[in-house]
Amino acid sequence: MSLITFAKIAWAVGVVAWYVLRIPFQRKAKKQRVADARHRNAREMTLLSISTLGLGIIPAIYAATAFPAFASYAPSPVQVVAGVLVFACALWLFWRTHRQLGRYWSVTLEIKDKHQLITSGVYEKVRHPMYSAFFLWALAQAMLLPNFVAGPAGIVGFGILFFFRVGREEQMMREAFGHEYDAYAARTKRIIPGIY
Repeated sequence: MSLITFAKIAWAVGVVAWYVLRIPFQRKAKKQRVADARHRNAREMTLLSISTLGLGIIPAIYAATAFPAFASYAPSPVQVVAGVLVFACALWLFWRTHRQLGRYWSVTLEIKDKHQLITSGVYEKVRHPMYSAFFLWALAQAMLLPNFVAGPAGIVGFGILFFFRVGREEQMMREAFGHEYDAYAARTKRIIPGIY
């Protein structure tokens, strides 16, 4: 098996594991009544679609067909191993975040009935560890898919979602939790502990 084939398979296994990890949490979250869904709109769906394009569709086309071939390059073994390790960290953080959010998790911006602000565990240092996990996935994709289009597509696609969404999400949380959220935001960073 070539290094490129191994890297593509590792990326695909990571993506499948990502969705398998999410299934039980998605089922639980659907049972929870939504108290505020006004941010679930066309803008939100567009941002989610852009993220899916960068983290799913473009890299899947490359992994299956090698298109666009002109943008491909030979990866190094160190790059591929680093990609696997980063993806493993992303999956752990993704699982941990879902586990801590429990029934309050949702794909779109919404507040659940009797929603509580989670500030412990992986939420103790950063307000958005799930976004941290997605950025780790995007970084792993850039290392595992040796193509100057498909590799960084995840960083671009998810980056667009993040930067156009995080402010609205934090405003929604401020409206729901008031001073409690302000105090939490004052002592934490968004996605990188101690930095940003």
